[in-house]
Amino acid sequence: MSQAAHAYAYLRPSAVLDGAAGRSLALETSGGVTPFGAAAHPRFFAGFLAEPAPAAAALLAVADVAAARYYQPQLRGTRDPVVTANGDRLRFESFSGCCGVYARLDVLAAGLDGDEIGHGTTNVDVNNPLREALTRIAPAEPLHLAVGPDALEVTTFDGPVVEKKVPLPERWLRGFAETQVTAAGFDLRAELPAAEAVRFLRSLPRGTGGEGRGGARAAQWVVPAGRTLRPTTRPVPGAVCLPGPERLAALQRVLRHARALRIYGPPVVGDGPAASAWEVELPGMRLTLTLSPNASRGFSGEGGVLDALATGTAEADADLVAALLAWEPRIEVAELAEQAGLTPARVRAALVRLGTAGQIGYDVAEAAYFHRRLPYDAGRAEAANPRLKAARALVAAGAVRLEEGGATATVTVDEHIQRVRTEAAGAVGCTCLWWAKYRGGRGPCKHVLAVGMVREGAR
Repeated sequence: MSQAAHAYAYLRPSAVLDGAAGRSLALETSGGVTPFGAAAHPRFFAGFLAEPAPAAAALLAVADVAAARYYQPQLRGTRDPVVTANGDRLRFESFSGCCGVYARLDVLAAGLDGDEIGHGTTNVDVNNPLREALTRIAPAEPLHLAVGPDALEVTTFDGPVVEKKVPLPERWLRGFAETQVTAAGFDLRAELPAAEAVRFLRSLPRGTGGEGRGGARAAQWVVPAGRTLRPTTRPVPGAVCLPGPERLAALQRVLRHARALRIYGPPVVGDGPAASAWEVELPGMRLTLTLSPNASRGFSGEGGVLDALATGTAEADADLVAALLAWEPRIEVAELAEQAGLTPARVRAALVRLGTAGQIGYDVAEAAYFHRRLPYDAGRAEAANPRLKAARALVAAGAVRLEEGGATATVTVDEHIQRVRTEAAGAVGCTCLWWAKYRGGRGPCKHVLAVGMVREGAR
């Protein structure tokens, strides 16, 4: 699989510093984007953390995920977390190396006391000495936070920069896009108070396990039972899948500060595994881990973005919608549709396409999209998707033939003919092996995508 080298450049390492006014957490920033354009070392916040100890533990949890590979663990380059300033909060995000766990810490306005919060996105340096210093933050100790150097430091700094280069697999880029599509289908399924949340999370295995090379384990499920959760052997209505419970190990860092645990997931459909999100409420902040359907199945192959990318209008609509975004912490689809002069469905498709460039995330706690700017372009993620490329090739080769009435279509690949049928309610099926194996659970096959493209062109 093709890889790019992603380079970080910092003025100096991030550190916990001792000064005359007390201790300070200085998070150094790399190249990023602000409302004024690209910036080598943007500054987003300077002030105090309202709750230093929980914030330090939660930052370490995000860093744990960035450094982890839960499936077939191996040594890899650590990717520094991404920070986005949305004007009213700071969001720290990371992805595991195996693309199966997404972590996000939302430090809300109640968790910050200081200057105005800026707007923009960048990477922050998290190094081993910083990690060690964060573990020693005392609960009652005031801690100043600076995200990025101030202007004077940037202009007068003449020392060598700190540079890191890490491999950036295409599947990791696609994972950011797929996660927001997956999370948009979640609802709140259970909420546990602090004592029950701690008891439940401490009962989970802590190994880095995964399924290994021998195949996937059976999916585990939990169902709300009063103020707690109980395991269930099958996915009954209201149940939530717990795929690879050892992948929640990063939450152990924040348990003594937890106020509640909220669990999100999709409606139960069939008996296959499903993704889920686990949110720990902390004082003035939220830490959320989103898990792929199982440890051997990263988000990059879920196929949730394919329908939107296959539409002929998504690219132009995405350009229009992108011009209306300004690092909003909440994106209201109806309001955006009115501003853009598009239908809500086309706005959602445009947001999905922008998500392939890392410009859109989804917050399950607020059931809303949010804006960020990662240094990727949508075309790169689209070109790297094999099913989408294969579908476009089928259309270009004239392999799709719509039957009379439009409900059925045939797709000829070499000497094989696949039939795609669309039911009156919109359900789609195909006779290919991919569809027989996944039943649409990992997005449409190349034949369904190709038929959709031809039908859109015919309309």
